[in-house]
Amino acid sequence: MVGRHAARSRRAALTALGALVLTALPSAASAAPPPAPERQPVAARTLGAHKPTADVLRAMERDLKLTPRQATARLVNEAEAGTRAGMLRNTLGDRFAGAWVSGATSAELTVATTDAADTAAIEAQGAKAAVVEKKLSELRAVKEKLDAAAVRTQTPETPVWYVDVRTNRVMVQATSRSAASAFVEAAGVEGQGVGVRVSQDRPRVLEDLVGGDAYYINGQARCSIGFSVTKDDQQGFATAGHCGDPGDTTTGFNEADQGTFEASTFPGKDMAWVGVNADWTATPDVRAQDGQTVRVAGSVEALVGASVCRSGSTTGWRCGTIEQHDTSVSYPEGTVDGLTETTVCAEPGDSGGPFVAGTQAQGTTSGGSGDCTRGGTTFYQPVNPLLSDFGLTLTTTSASAGTPAPQDNAAADAWAAGRVYEVGATVSHAGLRYRCLQNHQAQGVWSPQDTPALWQRV
Repeated sequence: MVGRHAARSRRAALTALGALVLTALPSAASAAPPPAPERQPVAARTLGAHKPTADVLRAMERDLKLTPRQATARLVNEAEAGTRAGMLRNTLGDRFAGAWVSGATSAELTVATTDAADTAAIEAQGAKAAVVEKKLSELRAVKEKLDAAAVRTQTPETPVWYVDVRTNRVMVQATSRSAASAFVEAAGVEGQGVGVRVSQDRPRVLEDLVGGDAYYINGQARCSIGFSVTKDDQQGFATAGHCGDPGDTTTGFNEADQGTFEASTFPGKDMAWVGVNADWTATPDVRAQDGQTVRVAGSVEALVGASVCRSGSTTGWRCGTIEQHDTSVSYPEGTVDGLTETTVCAEPGDSGGPFVAGTQAQGTTSGGSGDCTRGGTTFYQPVNPLLSDFGLTLTTTSASAGTPAPQDNAAADAWAAGRVYEVGATVSHAGLRYRCLQNHQAQGVWSPQDTPALWQRV
């Protein structure tokens, strides 16, 4: 372990929504070939899920035990499920309690609500309804109390806690039940249904070596490039905050002068970005298998249960699934909130590298436990908060360099490329109003009237 320096009438309703739903989703047992591109659901075309690269498919086949047809169908299903979940979240409002996909091809979307009267609306979107006790806002309130307790108490024996939408509980991972009980008591959330998972795993930050491509910090430690970004005319890349402090200098995989850490946050969050010199050019590429690359098209956040792949030089190109978002992890260096837990394996040296879902950037590797021999758990820092916090623009196949428009200026209500939008956000565009369906950073080609997968007219 080393410190920071080392480092979202039935048929009539569906038709009116632009035929976003697959009316005959393939099952895990028989995944039919996906429709031709021009017949693909709108969401799949918007997010690029209708034409996955061979490297993504091969890794999903290997790590998720899928056939080629199942892997292709899964990516299409996950893309359109995110749009349906976003519509239902906006419809249910405060009654919404989470959404997730399941099955080998993610053919089943489940949306949870605290009111059984919402079942018809959920089923009208082709989803399965789960009627639960606690709404998502209540679960998050409990987790926030655990977050606050972690600031004033030591948490080495309770290293992970999170909102689990599939069980409608807040969970604490601890080395013993007594340790979990003490943490729950310190947070004042006894009797609020907090679950306990006993595990001896202790996540640690994954550093030392390359994830995507290598870079060196101050001529000593090594970490991994996550995603290329820009700010005004400055090019650079996103990476893990524990890899370096503002002002630390970097050299590239070839040990040539590269850049400087412009901003870094760790612990609390695990995010940083490095500005590079004129010898380096930002690209939308992520290194995959055997020297091939995956090209990033955006940053639409994938649902719980969705497939996700990671690039890292220690263990290569690996895939798994998203277990939950909004996870807090207590590393020896401090607690980090807002991480996403996955079943993708990783090892020291993979830190800072990129996580992608199809062609959508998800986040940068933070830490984890286990390894790629016996299996493990890996956490990533979501990329959208990183872009928002540092005012960065993700380099994609369609985005141009620039800086997101300020969120608090006079035109804050107007849709603007470069801004990070969360589910439920409303904007004005071309004289109409729209509500956001999925968390993402707006791309220039993703204006609301052209992307019903991301925006719903209100």
